[in-house]
Amino acid sequence: MNDVARLEKEAMQMLKKTSRTFYIPIKLLKPTLRKTVASAYLCMRAIDEIEDHEQLDSESKQHLLRSTSELLKADFNYDAYSQLLAPHHDLLPEVTKRLGDWIKFCPRDIVDKVLESTRIMANGMADWVEKNWQIKTKEDLDDYTYYVAGLVGVMLSDFWRWYDNTETDHELAIGYGRGLQAINVLRNMDEDKERGVQFFPENWTREDMFEYASFNLAKADEYMRSIKTKNIILFCRIPLALAHRTLHALKNGKEKISRQEVEATVDEILKNG
Repeated sequence: MNDVARLEKEAMQMLKKTSRTFYIPIKLLKPTLRKTVASAYLCMRAIDEIEDHEQLDSESKQHLLRSTSELLKADFNYDAYSQLLAPHHDLLPEVTKRLGDWIKFCPRDIVDKVLESTRIMANGMADWVEKNWQIKTKEDLDDYTYYVAGLVGVMLSDFWRWYDNTETDHELAIGYGRGLQAINVLRNMDEDKERGVQFFPENWTREDMFEYASFNLAKADEYMRSIKTKNIILFCRIPLALAHRTLHALKNGKEKISRQEVEATVDEILKNG
């Protein structure tokens, strides 16, 4: 097995280990898009693990995220990145330590878009670490959900255009990302409260967040209507269908949907194409 094939295999294994939601839809993509989206997902997961790390203090997180963002501005310096992580090496997961491999795995003519999006996300995450994720207004919530999710929607839209000239609206793409993130906020609200993190704007109720999620998922539904390429449709449809079902379950007092419901949703989408 050559280095490229080995890296691709390891990337897909890492993807399976780190994301149950996105592994299946990414695997359904045609080879070029599969490599591109898998690379982007793993790059962003690498920095997300820094932002979410329970044992790193705020200053360390900010330093790691901002320094990584700087390294993504030019040809990625693997040695400099390794030195940056060295003081925290034993704490950080493999997906973070192997950021350079995920970049290497990406098709050359789109890798700059992956680097740019990951760089912007890392800086945005650092800003929110500095604020200790204390969201006070809807504008704060929009800003946070843009950096951790809406930005992904924009990047994916750029991938679709590069791949086969599929044109999508960036505002709707941001809504797609925000809708999925709002579901995460609702699912994790008790856990977030325990660690002193506030993703609900001041005076917002659960109903307000349901409305925010529904508004953005409606944008995601509209976004889907502009896509005609079958494997892109399948990729986008699976996380969106799971988000809609999770929102319905949460509104009905459940904590989440079951593994059986997830599998049934995916099977139904694959059967109907």
